[in-house]
Amino acid sequence: MEGLSVADANLVMYLHPSKSRNVSQSILRELGYLLFKFNETFDGVLLAYDVNILDKQAKILSGVHPYFGLSLKANLLLFSPIPDMLLEGKLVKLSQESIHVIILGFSSVIITAENIRGEFKYRTKDNEELFASKSHKRHVIKVGTMIRFLVKSFDEEILHIIGSLISAHTGSISWLDRRLEVTQEALVGWIDVVGSGGLKVHVDEDILLLGIASVRNCSSVEAC
Repeated sequence: MEGLSVADANLVMYLHPSKSRNVSQSILRELGYLLFKFNETFDGVLLAYDVNILDKQAKILSGVHPYFGLSLKANLLLFSPIPDMLLEGKLVKLSQESIHVIILGFSSVIITAENIRGEFKYRTKDNEELFASKSHKRHVIKVGTMIRFLVKSFDEEILHIIGSLISAHTGSISWLDRRLEVTQEALVGWIDVVGSGGLKVHVDEDILLLGIASVRNCSSVEAC
């Protein structure tokens, strides 16, 4: 899934002298306060971290409260969604007007009716609400489905995303991945390498019409 990244960060943390007896625990506690919140410095939401103390001796700051500073080396897992990015999440609520999704267990997404492409038709089956594709009867979206969608906007304060299913490569992840596998298998099945004299390619018209290319004494189609 897009939106996830790992970053190396050099940090300086200032602790009160009262926390000097258990520095490691104090550092972890302070970093814990940053979890699942958008941080402008990191330009993303901190999901996890691994930290090492670089300095064996702390530097005491002068002032009314003599805090001491520690240099840290941290590996950070960040979540940074931006518009037009493909994300994945679990559908938790569905109605004719909207689809509600949860990403990574903490960030909520809403996809309203105007952001759902016309291919999908709302219906109920056995008292279960769902969106079913008019073009592909097996492409169904319902509560519990893992879906892939595009980001339209991201509210950094409340970690809320407005998503879209307008693009053709959005929808049920299982259906999209299965469709891709079938297409790839079909393409591979129609490619024949004829000795070293050339390359002959046949592609089923139902998948993608590329025509037939016959290459003689060339290393590639482009070379001819």
